[in-house]
Amino acid sequence: MAFTETIRIADHDVKPGVTSDEGEGDAWPELRRRILAADILIFGTPIWLGQASSLAKRVVERMDAFLSETDDKERMPSFGKVALLAIVGNEDGAHWVSSQLYQALADTGWTIPASSVAYWVGEAMGKIDFADLPQIPEKVASSAAMAAGNAAHLAALLKAEPYPGVSSG
Repeated sequence: MAFTETIRIADHDVKPGVTSDEGEGDAWPELRRRILAADILIFGTPIWLGQASSLAKRVVERMDAFLSETDDKERMPSFGKVALLAIVGNEDGAHWVSSQLYQALADTGWTIPASSVAYWVGEAMGKIDFADLPQIPEKVASSAAMAAGNAAHLAALLKAEPYPGVSSG
């Protein structure tokens, strides 16, 4: 049975920093545990002024801690986990945001499958939000289906045969 959970970072007090626990009141340690419990991370962000949101940047900033949290085969806690992107905005920038987040996610151990982004950007300087569309555009729906299918396939492969890592020493 598939388990899904949505975590809206804006609803939590995630402190700035590059460790897995930034002290009293930091919600990240529990969110980190819940994120790493999943086989697939769907990382969503709006585009603000051509950039990923500050909250999206906060999450990848906190994942920086993974670099020093390796196991005895030098694998980060996110090794064997798959990440894909969902991006919305009222201006162009989806490719720029994707490139930035793909690099950050790959650097912190996530595996990025083929065709792993679904995005919608409205007309530049437009007033229509994705949530206000009468229906999901067909190309967005088919891109999301392709991304989901590729992510599920890759996650199953990695679960069956994890990355080997390297011997420390």
